[in-house]
Amino acid sequence: MATVKDKLRERIKELTCLYEVTSIIANSDFDQLEISLEAIAYCLKNAWQFDAVAEVYLNLGEYTIATEGFRDTMTIMHTDIKVFNKVSGVVKVGYPEDRYFYADFLAEEKDLLNNVAIAIGNLLERKQVRESEAKVKRQMERTDRLHILGEITAGIAHELNTPLANILGFTELLKERVGDAGALRDLDKIVENTIFSREIVKKLMFFACEMPQEMQPVELNPIIESTLKLLTPSLRPKNLKLTKKFGSDDIRLRADKVQFTQVLFNLVMNAIYYSPNKGTVGVSISEKGKKIQICISDEGTGIDPKIEDKIFEPFFTTKPLGEGSGLGLSVVHGIISSHKGTIEHKPNKPKGTIFILDFPKL
Repeated sequence: MATVKDKLRERIKELTCLYEVTSIIANSDFDQLEISLEAIAYCLKNAWQFDAVAEVYLNLGEYTIATEGFRDTMTIMHTDIKVFNKVSGVVKVGYPEDRYFYADFLAEEKDLLNNVAIAIGNLLERKQVRESEAKVKRQMERTDRLHILGEITAGIAHELNTPLANILGFTELLKERVGDAGALRDLDKIVENTIFSREIVKKLMFFACEMPQEMQPVELNPIIESTLKLLTPSLRPKNLKLTKKFGSDDIRLRADKVQFTQVLFNLVMNAIYYSPNKGTVGVSISEKGKKIQICISDEGTGIDPKIEDKIFEPFFTTKPLGEGSGLGLSVVHGIISSHKGTIEHKPNKPKGTIFILDFPKL
């Protein structure tokens, strides 16, 4: 039978634990959350009636904390950790199973465990809110930068169009008047590089939303089939396999056919570029409720988490100098946004990247 003194001592331990846990949470560094959770686990261990043999286990998504002697076979009291009313983890306190029973836990200890679980849940909610706010802030800053860059880009594109057209036209005239084979080869290089520059200007104009859209109902399967057929020769140098999966024969949406083709072309070409020899490039279309989803996958090295927020920024590229303008994914993002769609990416398994495009149904 526990004496008044024993009950008072246990009550002090519980209140001390709750105070320490509250202090740990108040001073938590979200970048070092595991340290805080470990400190909470040891506070709990010391708060139990038989603290010398009590062990604590805490699991919260990517974090798993356990005191040294914890085993699943112990006599355990546990409670769920909820984050925004969703069960996201569990905290357990255990005694050696050969000497203790569930009845050895105190009712006050159950209340303490529940309160600590609530406090941990609140900590995770604060972390998620802060991360969400930071993400929104980054998106707003990115939108502002893109708006300013779009205005500058539109002006540059218009200024470059005329001289590029003149270079191309006069070079073609020169080719008719020059008979020297070496000079003709040089003129061909001028034409080739001018056309390449003109394509960059077109991308700039797409990025700056200067290209007029012709939105109309289109069937997706024929557009994708023709784009993939055009890109088939690009698969051969690496012996790549192309897999296609169409959810149905008649998937339609409202789109600019030329711009939509450009989106597919860019993403599939990227998948081909980053794929290893004998890898697989996958293209699938499916209907998800009120949305149409297109997935384009590769088996490359994947996107480094350090740069995943930058890949849609204009002029950002991981390709070697001269192999990419850094405009492809920016143009893709702009076109998809203008079609009221979204684009995101996730890791492919076991390796690579999947780009996921969602568009509203027609």
